[in-house]
Formats: sequence, C-alpha cells, structure tokens
Amino acid sequence: MGTFEVLDAGGLTTVQDLGRYGFQRYGVPVSGAMDAFALRVANLLVGNGEGDAGLEMTLAGPQLLCLANTVVAVTGGDLQPRLDDGAAPMWEAFPVAAGSVLSFRGRRTGARGYLGVAGGLDVPVVLGSRSTYLRSRFGGIEGRALRPGDLLPAGQASGPVDVRRLPHGFLPTYIGSHTVRAVLGPQASAFTKRGVQTLLGSAYTIAAESDRMGYRLEGPAIERCAPADIISDGTPAGAVQVPGSGVPIILLADRGTAGGYTKIAAVISADLPRLAQSGPGDRVFFQAVTVEEAHAALRREAAFFEELRHAPTINGVGSN
Repeated sequence: MGTFEVLDAGGLTTVQDLGRYGFQRYGVPVSGAMDAFALRVANLLVGNGEGDAGLEMTLAGPQLLCLANTVVAVTGGDLQPRLDDGAAPMWEAFPVAAGSVLSFRGRRTGARGYLGVAGGLDVPVVLGSRSTYLRSRFGGIEGRALRPGDLLPAGQASGPVDVRRLPHGFLPTYIGSHTVRAVLGPQASAFTKRGVQTLLGSAYTIAAESDRMGYRLEGPAIERCAPADIISDGTPAGAVQVPGSGVPIILLADRGTAGGYTKIAAVISADLPRLAQSGPGDRVFFQAVTVEEAHAALRREAAFFEELRHAPTINGVGSN
C-alpha cells in the first residue's frame, strides 16, 4: 500500500534523489533533483538521509491523498502548498493525517518545489538511484512523470520526527533575474575576447524550449575564433555549451554524458540550485570566478549542511 495516492499529477512531477553516479561512461545521465539544495533540506527536515527520494514538482504541483499518517516537508519554489482547506508551511516539517489531501495552488516564486516524506519514497532502485530519467524511461515510477491513480510508497521512518524548520535567515530567495558564477573553459580559447565579454556582459533569457536536460538561452551570439564542433568530450553539470548559432545552452541534470560543441564556461555547483529555480522568461547573467572561488563556495555549502545535520531541531542552525 502506498503512503500517497495521486489524484492530480500537476505540471511535471517526478521522483528524484541526488542522482545516478558511476554510469556516465556507459552513456547513462546523472539525472537527480535539479535543485539539490532544496531536496537535501526537505529530507533533513523529515529525518531522512539527504539523498533519499522525494518529489520534484514543476510550476504546478500535484494533488495527493494521504493514505497513512506521515510527516512531510515542502521546499524549493513556492507553489502555494495546501493541506486540506488551509495553507501548509514551507521549509518546515509537519504531520499529515490519513485522509488528508495535500495540494498546490500554483507557482508564486521559483520553478520547482520539492516534497520530502519521512522514510523517503520507496520506489525501485535502478543503477543505484531512484531518480526518474524520462528520456530513457527508467527510475522513479516506471520511468515517467506521475499520473492520477499512482500510489507512492514511503520507506520506514528512522524514528519519531520532531517539528523542524529552517531558520528564516537561511531561506533562499527566487527572483526573475539571477547572476550565476561560472568558471571559464574548458574551450574558452575557441572564442574571441569580445565573445567572452559578450557572455559576461549580457543578459540572457531562458527560452521556452528548456527542460531538465538544459536551458536554451536567448540573447546575443558569442563570437568565436574556432569551429563550433569538437571531438565529443564529457559534459559536467552547468556546462555552458555554444552551438553553431552562437547562443549558449546551459546543460543540467538530464544532460547527455558527452557533447561535441565547444563549452565556453561552466556554472559553479553551488549556483546550480538557484539556476534550477529559474523558468522560461527569467533572465540570467554570468559572472566569471576562479576555480578556487568555486571550491570556496562549495565548502561553505558543505559546512552549512554539516551544521544542519547535527542541529537537534534545526531551528537553531547557524545561531552560534
């Protein structure tokens, strides 16, 4: 028996964890949550391991009938969660009784919401992960987005779940324009100095033809001094690929494992969650940083989660 029954699937709702690692050499994408920060926090709020599976909800959230008493947390973009007839909190663990309905009114801020469930969603593990990869139809629930009538089972919770919330000062903000930090390379030399300046000095708009594989951008073309095509090589998350059109594409969770276009830069790991909360029509600006600065940002994120893991109720994280 499931913990939830799907009454309405919302826009695009999939089961995701932190990704499928170790198989890129075979052409299997990492997938996983687009906003890993939000999923990790949702899991910690309900007492899970931060890599447990939850729901990723895009723009319009689902309607879920609770079949068993449980504890959940909603994080990420504000899709206006509701529990029965009242507003449900965000960035906070709260109980849901059997027979209650969890629903979402629609996007207010951000693009993706996350639902963590005590015990984690217990769908089959495929190649070490429960994440859904839509293009190859595996992982999650039969490799697809949720449908009405689906049952979502949860694992056994590790124990009683305290009422936990993320302090207000740590809540991310999602706005329509984002400056993301990026390290230039690995093929930055294929572009002219003016081309690099175009990337760093222009506003780009996320196009409607964007998805979990990557964000197509609209804006000034980037001038190059070498052909667009290269011998295919690896594509890290956040790679800024520039095809023949000269307009960049940012590769994301469901990206292919290799690609044959020049990459002018890569968005740093610490900024990918914020980028994932941008949607079509939002603007993106690029700021160049060094590898050392990227590592420092990642260390700060790691320190935050280390403190979060060991906060008894999480309410006081970062207060010392």
